[in-house]
Formats: sequence, structure tokens, C-alpha cells
Amino acid sequence: MNFVITSRQPWEEKNLGSNIRDMARSLSKEHQVLFINDPLDWSSLFAKKSPRVQQRNSFIEQYKGDRLVQAEKNLWVLSPQRLLTSINWLPDMVVYDWLNRYNGNVIAAEIKAAVQQLNWKSFILLNDNDMLQGFYLKELLKPKAAVYYLRDNFLAVDYWKRHGERLEPKLMSKVDLVASNSIYLANQAARYNPNSVYVGQGCDLSLFDPNRVGEVPADMAVLPKPIVGYAGALTGLRLDVDLIETVALRRPDWQIVLIGSTDDSFQKERLEAIPNIKFLGSKPSHQIPAYVAGMDVLINPQKLNEVTIGNYPRKIDEYLAMGKPVVALKTETMSLFAKHVYLAENPDQFIAGIDDALNGRQLSTAEERIAFALEHTWENSLGLMIDAIDRLIAKQPQTA
Repeated sequence: MNFVITSRQPWEEKNLGSNIRDMARSLSKEHQVLFINDPLDWSSLFAKKSPRVQQRNSFIEQYKGDRLVQAEKNLWVLSPQRLLTSINWLPDMVVYDWLNRYNGNVIAAEIKAAVQQLNWKSFILLNDNDMLQGFYLKELLKPKAAVYYLRDNFLAVDYWKRHGERLEPKLMSKVDLVASNSIYLANQAARYNPNSVYVGQGCDLSLFDPNRVGEVPADMAVLPKPIVGYAGALTGLRLDVDLIETVALRRPDWQIVLIGSTDDSFQKERLEAIPNIKFLGSKPSHQIPAYVAGMDVLINPQKLNEVTIGNYPRKIDEYLAMGKPVVALKTETMSLFAKHVYLAENPDQFIAGIDDALNGRQLSTAEERIAFALEHTWENSLGLMIDAIDRLIAKQPQTA
């Protein structure tokens, strides 16, 4: 098959993991893939020094100004040239819809040109959870099948909720298939589209091999033990600062290490004031396994809210693939990990889980944790999605 993937995820971002980039790479092993880089909008003109714009310009310069490039075998990346109109601030009315369709036409025109250049006669459109810019692309591109990949409850975020609360149900109703990495989200999607399937979560765990990890990095090696750590995005929307603070204050003998970039919603200064909490900053993805190797227990101190209730935290598989004991907030999705991860509903249980792990009262062996994580492959996840697409196409009327 040929796949056109639209996403709000930039291809050139190197320091953050990405479901859709990993999915694109895995699909390209057996199919041809065109990944559409998140288009810039007119506001970008007033933010030329922003990291996002600089990364995009550097990526294009890397390929001598070409907008359609072959980044890997069977995988092309299109960086749209035209800027979109900035419209999310508009009221949720007819003017917004008119301009959103205009933006859709702008994106679709460049995608059509790229598809023609690749000499593709047909393709599957895979929309990565973008109910806004991707709303009109099924009609405008006329793919063989349109798939909406629902991997997060973006409607809990104000930016997406403003227009997405109305548009996402409509989009899920009109696409041919909704595929989700979460049972919770798949059940939500089924309210709008009977062709909604749970495909599980794929993970690229090739870096997270305890037998291939080198020395623990120097800034980690100098810290006292035991080390209780987290590696991932540090955002107030998803992480419970109160819980992290409580753990650190109740157990000053534990070193709490946080690795990742922070956003404005995360109360970093509040936690920095606690002596046994250390921030080591953002690290390139290839260095993360070495940091995880230096930790005694890994934690996922999530908040329980509309954003996190249905999401699949890939970092749990990364931690388990390193053979590490893990303590996490209990959610419907996390119940899948109950045999290997301590699941807590309150700070007392969270601290007790860490204490049990540090003292050898573990739910499973390191070998069992590794084997479980390695079951969650992109091959398995994408296989379920491809099977669902095949069934859809088989039902389509055959043209002469």
C-alpha cells in the first residue's frame, strides 16, 4: 500500500519520542509512506527565531531546499511551502469553517503534487489525531481509505477543545476507520463510527536493550542512591507535581531524578527547592537508556484527568524493556501492566510501591518485564490496523 500520513508532529524534531514517526518508519518496511510535515502558519513570520522555525529551515537546507525528500527507504517527507492562515483564535462559527477549508485546500494541493511526483495511483490517508487541519482532507484528497488514528484525548486541551469538540465527532463519523492505541479511546470512538478498532501500542525498543547500554552518564553517576527517576516530557497537564513533592518530602533518603524538557505549566521552581529532587534537563533520545540504567525504580506520576485517563504511556514499555521495576498511577490503560507494574491510587500506595521495589518485593523478574515489553511491537499494532484496512477495501465496489 501507499500511505499519506498527516500529523502535527514535525519530522525533524529529534529530542522527543513520537508515535507517528515510529509508525511511519515501521510502515515503510513493507509499504511506501509519504509523511506530511506539520505546515507552518502566518504567525511563523513573526516568530522566525522560534526553535520550530529554525528546525524546519535547517531540515530543508539539509536537502538543498527540496521540499519533497526521501528521508529513508520507502519513506518520503513533504515540508509544505505555503503558509496556513492562523485561525484557531476565531469563534467556532462559519467563518472558521470557511478558512479551515481554505487551509485544507492549501495542504491538499501540495499533497496532490507530491503524490503525482511519486507516481502513486492511490493511497491510504492516515490522519494522526488532527481533527482541525485534517478535517476536510478526506473530501479534498479522495483516498482509497481514510483512517483517523486516535491516540490521545486532545479535547481536554483548550487549543484543541475550542473547535475540536464540534469537529472531532464529525470527523470520526465520516472517515472509513478509526484506529486507537487505547481501549478507552476506541470505545469513545465507537459512539461515532462502528468501524473503530483497538490496535494496541507499538514501540521501538531497539535502544532500550540493557545488554547494549554503556556507562551511566557522569551527571547521574555522582548522585547518591537509591535513585527514583522519571524520563519524559515534564508538563503540568500530565504530571502530578503534588505527588512528586510528597514522595520527596516523605522519603528524603531517596534521590528523585527528573529528566526531560519542562513547559510553562510545570512548577519546576517549586520542586527545585527540595534538596533530594534533581533536574538533569532534556537529553537526546539515544542517551535516555543509559540514564534509565542508572535508576533503581522508575515512576510515572501522572495526574488523572481527561488527558491521561485514556492515554497509553509508551515510557512504561521503555522502562520495562530495561528490566526496571516501575510504579505508576492506576488507570484503565495501565491495568494492562498490572502483573509487572505497581499501580497506585494515592500517594501512600505510590510510596509503598517504590519501597517494595527497592526492597526486592517485586511483582515480576527483570526477565519477565523485558519479555512483556517486547510483545508491544509496531509489527503487532500495525498488523491489526492493516487487517482492518484490508477488510474495508475488500468491501469496496470494484472498478472496471
